[in-house]
Amino acid sequence: MTLEQFIKTQSQSWFQGNGWTSFDFQTQAWQHFAEGKSGMVNAPTGSGKTYSLLLPIVLEGTFKNIKQNSGLQAIWIIPIRALAKEIQQATERALFGLASEWSVQTRTGDTAQKVKTQQKKKLPEILITTPESLHILLATKGYPKLFKNLKTVVVDEWHELLGSKRGVMVELALSRLRGMNPTLRTWGISATIGNMQESLEVLLGETYKAQNHAYIKANIAKKLEVISVLPDHIDSLPWAGHLGIKLLEKVVPIILASKSTLIFTNTRSQAEIWFQRLLEVAPELAGIMAMHHGSISKNLRGWVEDALYDGRLKAVVCTSSLDLGVDFRPVETIIQIGSPKGVARFMQRAGRSGHRPGATSKIYFVPTHSLELIEASALRQAALNGTIESRLPYLRSFDVLLQYLTTLAVSEGFTAEKALEEIRGTASFNSITDREFTWCLNFLVYGGDSLGGYDDFHKVVIEDGVYKVVSRKIAMRHRMSIGAIVSDTMIQVRLKRGGFLGHVEEYFISRLKPGDVFWFSGYNLEFVKLKGLKAEVVQSTKKTGLVPSYNGGRMPLSAELGAMLRVKLREAVIKESAEKELRFIYPLIALQQSRSCVPSANQLLIEKLTDHDGFHVFVFPFEGRLVHEGLAALLAYRLSLFKKLTFTIAMNDYGFELLSDTEIPIEEALDSDVFTLRGITDDIAQSINETEMARRKFRDIAKIAGLVFSGFPGNPIKDRHMQANSQLFFNVFHDMDNQNLLYRQAFEEVHEFQLEEARLRAALARIEKQEIIIVETDKPTPLAFPILVDRLNSNHLSSESLRDRIRKMAGDFS
Repeated sequence: MTLEQFIKTQSQSWFQGNGWTSFDFQTQAWQHFAEGKSGMVNAPTGSGKTYSLLLPIVLEGTFKNIKQNSGLQAIWIIPIRALAKEIQQATERALFGLASEWSVQTRTGDTAQKVKTQQKKKLPEILITTPESLHILLATKGYPKLFKNLKTVVVDEWHELLGSKRGVMVELALSRLRGMNPTLRTWGISATIGNMQESLEVLLGETYKAQNHAYIKANIAKKLEVISVLPDHIDSLPWAGHLGIKLLEKVVPIILASKSTLIFTNTRSQAEIWFQRLLEVAPELAGIMAMHHGSISKNLRGWVEDALYDGRLKAVVCTSSLDLGVDFRPVETIIQIGSPKGVARFMQRAGRSGHRPGATSKIYFVPTHSLELIEASALRQAALNGTIESRLPYLRSFDVLLQYLTTLAVSEGFTAEKALEEIRGTASFNSITDREFTWCLNFLVYGGDSLGGYDDFHKVVIEDGVYKVVSRKIAMRHRMSIGAIVSDTMIQVRLKRGGFLGHVEEYFISRLKPGDVFWFSGYNLEFVKLKGLKAEVVQSTKKTGLVPSYNGGRMPLSAELGAMLRVKLREAVIKESAEKELRFIYPLIALQQSRSCVPSANQLLIEKLTDHDGFHVFVFPFEGRLVHEGLAALLAYRLSLFKKLTFTIAMNDYGFELLSDTEIPIEEALDSDVFTLRGITDDIAQSINETEMARRKFRDIAKIAGLVFSGFPGNPIKDRHMQANSQLFFNVFHDMDNQNLLYRQAFEEVHEFQLEEARLRAALARIEKQEIIIVETDKPTPLAFPILVDRLNSNHLSSESLRDRIRKMAGDFS
């Protein structure tokens, strides 16, 4: 019997014993694996993707008589720790059912130190880990011995890692593992994304050219049912906002009628608010409802995951911490609070229900403001059409490369020739030049052109052609700093007489005075004092309190969803639309039409308004907040060439506002082709404070590259000190070393990721072909109103004056 026959026979026998029938994509994966190929498995959530690769890994070991204690055979890389438990349980089930002697362990940030210490000496046959923990293993003395028998690496939810620097970490780790094991098989598991072929090329790197790979796409139609939660009347839904609390009492019956429910919010602060408000309205949920997000302690998160899996919880309010392929079979219902701003994210969350082959995924959509009902319609249509966002890979992230080279130097050391050969085998660095690589080496050994006079930046030494870290201090600091996720300093929240609840960011705690009350981890807490990095709290009986906010909470609208939104907006003009969301919002759209215009997909609407605040110009490209930030700055700059003007700028996902105290010559500018792509590069540079934006980006780059040290456990360096240190380096490079690759990277990241320059250019190219409609209004329109509210909010008015201003503006519609 061949290996292929053995894997197929044994897998199908085990499936039948569990009452399952294999899908074609699973049998294809088993076949290609047996043939020694690498590849990608693309299948819907809950269709059995894990077993398409797990079973052949285990059965190959049985077929080849690879016994227990034979060393590491397979690594299973996961993007979030919440996946570790599910994959481990699935693996243990398969090992037991297939009578394998192999063992499986996890290694993540949640793994006990005792287990980590043991793993430095001996690894199981199957290791489930994260990109960061894998790099920590590569920073271990003697790591080649640990990996010498490795045959397969599986990267789960590869689409989640691809568009981040953590994806670059995976690429670099794979380059080293392939360098030690040239026949290593690499497999990815991915949900559908717009650039599947490119994602496979990035995963396989140079080995893609060998053509010994397979792309396996499941032919399984996943049924999706989207149900919008609507108020009794359109007037009761706010025109602006992001919480959705107005529909709280409509959500409670859905939870009570379901066996179990996941309530997805887009931010951790939103999760805290919804958890508290649900308990106020439905106190019977106490004890059977929990909360799950990344700042809650790992013990509490683990308890929630176990209780959800066992069916002990009726509801969990969560964030993206439960987005990915976590299999909680008892979950019957998904509720999405507010638009997730992307089709793939929406489908991913919907897939948490009906998480088994053939089941329908049902998701309730709760709009946080009126116009989000159009997003609900757009999300449903885009999912039906299979219009999914692409995940663009990070290229040439030199901060990650410097960290990786230091990792190799900390452990066994590396030679320049071998390291360069392996690094060029990645998609991220296949274009790195000899000169650039030499710069990286000189930066690590000598501190580059500008830091050579400081011994702290002579991290690596060269001994007999091998680059090594010999300083124990540098090695220890580096191992503690491995990773590409950068966040503010986190403060432990501890009960005065009790346990650890989780973490909040330093900037939030620094605003509190003793006696202030805030909501966290499902509790009303009174702040007592801050001692070091521990916030001491006691439970409070007060009904109100602050909610911790976290940086980076808002997600921008994707290009794909924006395109569908432009189509659905025009469809909403039809009073008797077939879609209930569009029928429901018709009165608001009719008001927009009567006051201004509802643009079609091939039109760009510009509104002019003059009031006591000044002269407003509103532009509605529907391209997302980040693109609008760049477009607004660009338009403001080009308008200033016609007339000296000072602008206040505001934006949301639908459009942007330019406000000036003098009339804005928008018609004259349009006659001069103000939206042209000509001269775009120079005009962008002139329109934004590029250096200041790059300075802010550089903070994260400096930390990842190891220029600044974040401190020791229990004694981290304060954020303001780290910011000052990174700014100092930026200024030095700006003045003395402007060809520094890290310095240049900061500017590239501003253009590629903050301004989304590629999308901005695409938007301008589209606008150049559109009919531009200018309407002068005497009152804010439904499209303009949310942008006005955003501007008022960002101007930090007191809550009372903000409410008064919004109430006054809303009164203009009566």
